[in-house]
Amino acid sequence: MQKIRKGDKVVVLAGKDKGRTGEVLRMMPKDDKAVVRGINMVRRHQRQSQSQEGGIISKEAPIHVSNIAVADPKDGKPTRIGFEVKDGKKVRVAKRSGATIDG
Repeated sequence: MQKIRKGDKVVVLAGKDKGRTGEVLRMMPKDDKAVVRGINMVRRHQRQSQSQEGGIISKEAPIHVSNIAVADPKDGKPTRIGFEVKDGKKVRVAKRSGATIDG
C-alpha cells in the first residue's frame, strides 16, 4: 500500500510551484514520480495529426514524490502518512491530525 495514491490532494513542498495544491492524476511508482493537476506545467510543441491539432500545448510534467506531501483532510496543510488497522482493514492516517484519509 502506497502512502500517496491517485486522487489524493497534495501540497508541493519544493520547486517552482512550492505551496500550491493539486490532485494526483497519475502515480509512477517505478520512477518515484507523480503527475499533479496544474502543477509543474511545461509547454510542448505538438505536431498536427488527424485527431489532434498542432501548436504549443501546456501539460503537466511528473514531479518527484519527495517534493509533495498529502494535504491533511482537516486543515489542508502538508502531513505525513501512517497506517493503522481499523475494523480489520489497513487504513492511511494523517500524522498531523490523526484523521483517516481512506473512506
